[in-house]
Amino acid sequence: MSSQEMQARFIKDRLQGRGERLLRSWEALLLAVAVIIFAINVWSSPYFLDPWNLSDATFNFTEKGLIAFALALVIISGEIDLSVAAILALSSTLMGLAMSHGAGTPELVAIGLLTGLACGAVNGFLVSGLGLPSIVVTIGTMSLFRGIAFIILGDKAFTGYPSDFAWFGQGYVFWVISFELVLFVLTAVVFAVLLHATSFGRTVYAIGNNPMAARFSGVRVERVKFILFLLTGLMSGLAAVCLTSRLGSTRPSIATGWELEAVTMVVLGGINILGGSGRIGGVVLAALIMGMVTFGFGLLNVPGIVMSIFVGLLLILVIAVPKLVTRIRQVRRKG
Repeated sequence: MSSQEMQARFIKDRLQGRGERLLRSWEALLLAVAVIIFAINVWSSPYFLDPWNLSDATFNFTEKGLIAFALALVIISGEIDLSVAAILALSSTLMGLAMSHGAGTPELVAIGLLTGLACGAVNGFLVSGLGLPSIVVTIGTMSLFRGIAFIILGDKAFTGYPSDFAWFGQGYVFWVISFELVLFVLTAVVFAVLLHATSFGRTVYAIGNNPMAARFSGVRVERVKFILFLLTGLMSGLAAVCLTSRLGSTRPSIATGWELEAVTMVVLGGINILGGSGRIGGVVLAALIMGMVTFGFGLLNVPGIVMSIFVGLLLILVIAVPKLVTRIRQVRRKG
């Protein structure tokens, strides 16, 4: 066999190996599940394939997906942030407070993003600066940020946002393609490049796999974690801008329970809850799946509590099934 034939065979074997790994990957399974759910929705409701209905369906996952992308990096690093929904609520409340004092659209957007950054900085300082457990810190700040929103608003609501502010949550770039969907896609690309094609992304994986080894390798672990919490705060602030714009009002109870749905998106997307592995592509597919399920339930007039039960069960299954499969394989090997 000539060297050219050997080289061609080597390339062919590598491509076949990559193809097989891709077909056996978690993302391939998610894609198959997405196709099945899409087919079920088409069969169960004649209104599902309407272009405007499909466009409305994207609002079920775009805002949560923005948070999930940043949260994925935090979880890969071995930490977690359960305060994301509370950050969103506080950002929305402060935007409403500023609006009531005459702030325009640019100021409202800036306040939403800066509030998210400030809340992320608080979480980052407590976790990376003081070395406190992230789950304890973010449970505490979840109550703190949401509580501040309730103190400011009470049982009231802020309404009357500027008309041009509504474009962020209700505007369309082209035909049925909303601004939020375009923002979701662009954000997914940015985070995919950041995680999979930069040294920062490799550092995040290294910290999640072994923070001690990463630290001895010269990685500034605390600095990286602080940046990651800043990112979750920023993306929560961005989601607050979109959600507040879409609803046209602010209440302190806004986005209640979104932290659970964001974590479910991340874990369902194949991100290891213990850190160290996962891909942004899986999170995108998980967001699409949850969005289609939510929209399908809505078309069938299924009560919202059923969706909450579904999300809870889904989170448990996604965490438990891989553990069960691993144990079954171990028992078989020993046998």
